[in-house]
Amino acid sequence: MALKIEITHTPDLSEKHSLLLFEAAVPAGFPSPAADYEQDRLDLNRHLVKNPAATFFVRVTGDSMIGAGIHDGDLLVVDRSLETRDKNIVIAVLDGELTVKRIRLRRDKIILEPENESYLSHEITSENEFEVWGVVTNVIHKL
Repeated sequence: MALKIEITHTPDLSEKHSLLLFEAAVPAGFPSPAADYEQDRLDLNRHLVKNPAATFFVRVTGDSMIGAGIHDGDLLVVDRSLETRDKNIVIAVLDGELTVKRIRLRRDKIILEPENESYLSHEITSENEFEVWGVVTNVIHKL
């Protein structure tokens, strides 16, 4: 299934919700008391959203970007203020449909590449309706 955008959201910065941040290596074996390492409180908005006015979230469906660590149901953080560069993962409108792909900028070519061998790349031509909505900066998914 091609990866598509399901829902878009904007960050709610009206309230601060911070959680404890522990500055210590966490072993994958036996638990250790972490209270000794409590450093600060972590606000995920501050960590994930660099430009709130230009940031939005999207939930994706499909498997065309699994090679980039983007899975069905993941939430993406997208920044519209970032300049699109070669190899960025972007949210784009292609012929009226939203999609997420890696963008390749070649001399006179723009190519949207999936990160799954089951899908083909798409070269943008003058006959395509095409616009980049933003650059994906983070992906959030459940384990």
